[in-house]
Amino acid sequence: MNSSTPIPTTTLPVKKGWLKIFQADPPAKVMLTDPGMVKAHYSYWQKRVLISTIIGYALFYFVRKNLSIAMPAMGKDLGISKSDLGLFLTMHGLLYGVSKFVHGFFGDRANARIFMATGLILSAVMNVLFGFSSAVISLGLYWMVNGWVQGMGFPPCARLMTHWFSPKELSTKMSIWNTSHSIGSGLVVVLCGYLVAYNWRLCFFVPAGLAMLCAIFLLFALCDTPPSLGLPEVEGTTKAPEAIVGTTDKASARRLVFTNPYIWLFALANFFVYAIRYAVLDWGPTLLSETKGIKLSHAGWMVFAFEFSGVIGMILAGWITDKVFGGRGARTSLFSMMFAALFVFLFWKLPGQSALLSTGLLCGAGFFIYGPQSLIGTATANLATKHAAATAIGLTGLFGYASTILSGWGLGALVQKHGWNMGFAGMLICAGLGALMFLLAWPAKAHGYAEDHSVPEGKIKPSADLTGTTP
Repeated sequence: MNSSTPIPTTTLPVKKGWLKIFQADPPAKVMLTDPGMVKAHYSYWQKRVLISTIIGYALFYFVRKNLSIAMPAMGKDLGISKSDLGLFLTMHGLLYGVSKFVHGFFGDRANARIFMATGLILSAVMNVLFGFSSAVISLGLYWMVNGWVQGMGFPPCARLMTHWFSPKELSTKMSIWNTSHSIGSGLVVVLCGYLVAYNWRLCFFVPAGLAMLCAIFLLFALCDTPPSLGLPEVEGTTKAPEAIVGTTDKASARRLVFTNPYIWLFALANFFVYAIRYAVLDWGPTLLSETKGIKLSHAGWMVFAFEFSGVIGMILAGWITDKVFGGRGARTSLFSMMFAALFVFLFWKLPGQSALLSTGLLCGAGFFIYGPQSLIGTATANLATKHAAATAIGLTGLFGYASTILSGWGLGALVQKHGWNMGFAGMLICAGLGALMFLLAWPAKAHGYAEDHSVPEGKIKPSADLTGTTP
């Protein structure tokens, strides 16, 4: 493919009215021509994008996973049953999944900086309204809307990561970025574990205030794509897949995402991975207090340990995927899912009420479940390429958060009727089905870009497609 070959755009057409604020930044004039200076600026912005999006997405969790700690106190104060609380989680998760899918197509083409900050502000507003409410209907409504605006968080991150990092290193970098999930959900359960002792409503007001401050930070810290700063496209992403040459945005998304059987397998696997992960995150404090007799404040720290172990696990899984399996995430995920099932089984069956043993087993489950959680997004982003990464991740996210039917309302109703033994059995079934999906996806390629051997590995290839000038 030569420089005159048309490829799908990755920016929104010019909009009028309020939608204009989401217009992607246009390519800037190339100011740097010295290769050393280009490399230095690239390195600086890669680090800045990575750190800023980690902080930003962690704060999305502050205004999403705060409900899990507040639920026991809310149930007693307002007389809300486990089934109703589980329904909150399910409706929030379903809307979040649909939103992530819908906003994925938009996020592939929108200004990542504005899009991400706006979503965080709107989520903070919904948390404030939720904190002031007491009626079940209004609580459910605000949490459902929160689920929708939460879907504006991941798509801009997917756009940034696939535009700023080569597919050869994306598993490692994306696994580092994915620590934002664990940092956010881990810190918020600890914070709210202390706030709930004073008033459960503080679990929504304080995180909302922190999210507002973070949104301001994102507006100053983030950028859009490399060409918007006058930098070249990253090596390995300059040759568009032949399947989308000359197609429209919708057609390219269909060919790269919806006709790829491996992306569908990853989407199905995500359903089962999230069912286990969210069963612990959403019900962890309740599960630990009811099955192990652990105080809520201590349970918050144990869930934090689960998250912290997940951070280590996902980073190691990303490194193994790049260095051992050549970027093929399904292969690492298969082994990770099998070990996650083992630790869930041991947590369930080993006798005794030892908090130390329970924490250790919970950490083992977190260590292995977060590898697949991170690698599914990376694998689908690489297969769909930067032209449709957010759309592909939106599809897998739709399946992931559809799992809240099981982990939210389903688990709440199951445990209320049959007890926690049936709940653990359900988690193990999900782990087995997830492992099966990864086994079927074993042959998937590392990425969907057209092969380009004109540049040695590890180099940044100048692109004339978007900048019009080669530095």
